[in-house]
Amino acid sequence: MSQPVLEIKGLKTQFQTKQGVVKAVDGVDIAIGRGETLGVVGESGCGKSVTALSILRLLPPASGRIAAGRILFNGRDLVQISPADMRRIRGNDISMIFQEPMTSLNPVYPVGFQIQEVLCKHRRMNKRTARDEASRVLGLVGIPEPRARLEDYPHQMSGGMRQRIMIAMALSCHPQIMIADEPTTALDVTIQAQILDLIDRLKEEIGMAVLLITHDLGVVAEICRQVVVMYAGKLVERAAVGELFAHPAHPYTVGLFESLPKIGGRQGVLRPIPGAVPSLLHLPPGCAFQDRCFNAGDECRQDPVWREVAPDHRIRCWNPVES
Repeated sequence: MSQPVLEIKGLKTQFQTKQGVVKAVDGVDIAIGRGETLGVVGESGCGKSVTALSILRLLPPASGRIAAGRILFNGRDLVQISPADMRRIRGNDISMIFQEPMTSLNPVYPVGFQIQEVLCKHRRMNKRTARDEASRVLGLVGIPEPRARLEDYPHQMSGGMRQRIMIAMALSCHPQIMIADEPTTALDVTIQAQILDLIDRLKEEIGMAVLLITHDLGVVAEICRQVVVMYAGKLVERAAVGELFAHPAHPYTVGLFESLPKIGGRQGVLRPIPGAVPSLLHLPPGCAFQDRCFNAGDECRQDPVWREVAPDHRIRCWNPVES
């Protein structure tokens, strides 16, 4: 990997609730180099989105906090900088595409105004220049007649078009890192393919790094180079995409693959992972996956340690699956 543009070390993010402390992210280590795409996969509730919100320091101030760890952006620790410095980085050097564009875009302002606002704030453009740049960015993401669409409101656009608007806003300041949190959720497969091709093409043109959060392994296979698997707030496996797909070693990762429909397999028969992600308030001692694991043993009642099962392929598990 090239020199990391973003390096997360021992990140722990917690939420204070009436029932107790929720350890949503518990000791995550991630590194991503310039121009690379890193996939973060796992079921809902595993801590993927909270990791992204921690990077941008968008946690709810009343209940959420970064309890430990470092988030190094070009060597600068984002955990320690002032709120004013963080605002200058957020949306400018590090941008984010949120899961649902309809809830992220302001419904009472035209989309052009919302893009212009970002340009005026972060790139110090005047209104006329910002409008020209907003039109150019809309064209860059494949929206036809971009100048005319500047006057449209979010509700006048389809889901795919709104997602393109979110990408345009994220790209408008030429960020060094784009965090894409489920960028193709609820889109049909045709629009999904277009969005993924767009992100991959723009990544190459701008030279930015992409942190892609998803539960769709097909998306990961298409555009990612490296992938990490999260479960119950922890990383449990990390490897190059080709290695992970050919030789998944953690029982949880194997379960994710086996729950996918396969071409040529028995129609209508899937092998889902039994049970559900445990409550982060009441995790079992040792490995959090043990109650759902087909390979669990007595040793799993102790915290597993990282082990290398192949070059640059590591898992956090006592009983890896032999491929």
